Amino acid sequence: MAAALILAPGLVTGFSAPAWAGGPAVSAITTTTFDQFEEDRLYVRYLASYDPRSLVRTAAWNALVASNVPAAIERFLNSGLAYAVTRSQQLAARNADFARRILATHTAEYSPEVHAAAQYALNSGTSALDAFAKTGYAAAKERDRVAREAAGEQVAALLETDRLFVAHLRDHDPGAQVRAAAGYALRVGATDADLVEFYAYDWAAAAAVDLQNQKMQCTNNDMVWRAKVKTLLADALAAQKAAEEAADEAREQARAAAARAWHALGEQAAPAKSTWDTAVVVAEQQAANWQEVALAAAAAADNPNWDSIALSAQTNGQQWTTEQANAAKQAAYWTALYEMALAGEQDMQAGAR
Repeated sequence: MAAALILAPGLVTGFSAPAWAGGPAVSAITTTTFDQFEEDRLYVRYLASYDPRSLVRTAAWNALVASNVPAAIERFLNSGLAYAVTRSQQLAARNADFARRILATHTAEYSPEVHAAAQYALNSGTSALDAFAKTGYAAAKERDRVAREAAGEQVAALLETDRLFVAHLRDHDPGAQVRAAAGYALRVGATDADLVEFYAYDWAAAAAVDLQNQKMQCTNNDMVWRAKVKTLLADALAAQKAAEEAADEAREQARAAAARAWHALGEQAAPAKSTWDTAVVVAEQQAANWQEVALAAAAAADNPNWDSIALSAQTNGQQWTTEQANAAKQAAYWTALYEMALAGEQDMQAGAR
């Protein structure tokens, strides 16, 4: 049962932490080891493995296996990524229409699995919509049939501690979607069936949306930043070279121009650095949160309401640990650019005096 696990982070005791809970250490990039192509390649490889949009993953892999990888990666980051993002949104529309129709015709009262699967697909984006259209609908219909044969088991097993755990999630979960789903399950007029549905469907669905939102927001922002930063870096390096080679009478003017070029790069890198630093914190909080959930699910192993989330807690924790590692790498990349820009600007300004 979950009796001792309810109210605040850090109160779960008596169980070993999952293997993924600690998270991998990530070394920061230094300006002396900065390699733009290698940083781009690693980032594209991350997108190929973990972006929630299948077209983005495919486009990234195609860049990585092209005959001219540097040129392919540059094309992907300059235009291919934006095209894949836009195209993914267009292809998702047809599957979204199907999911909405199923949602309207399969009520939660009589077809809870189908209703929940359609809602999850609509909340979770391109890949989930595609999977629902291809196989998810049929699988959900079968789960509804099985559930009808075992009707009443989950409601009968609900404990007050289960309700309190949902209240804790409503008030303290780091994910906005999970907080909203927990709040809905405890809304005025909610029944035990709403709590059962939260444990069975809504918790996992909302958690998936929180993870996908983090991935897509960071990727979409980074897509814009990276499209500009290469030009700014090239301009700054060229301006610095010109300043170093300038004759005495043009030296001051050239170094001032170089300082402005480095400043422009720093202005581009600063918000990216801040965003990725925040992403690291969010991922750390989420990984720790899912460690707690995994332990709570283990303690409630004889309660059927916890079965669904027990299956996904370990996976969610591992995914957030992966996100933490990637965010730390991207934060280090943008920090290196920012520090390089700041040092370059200060150097040029000092020499111009």
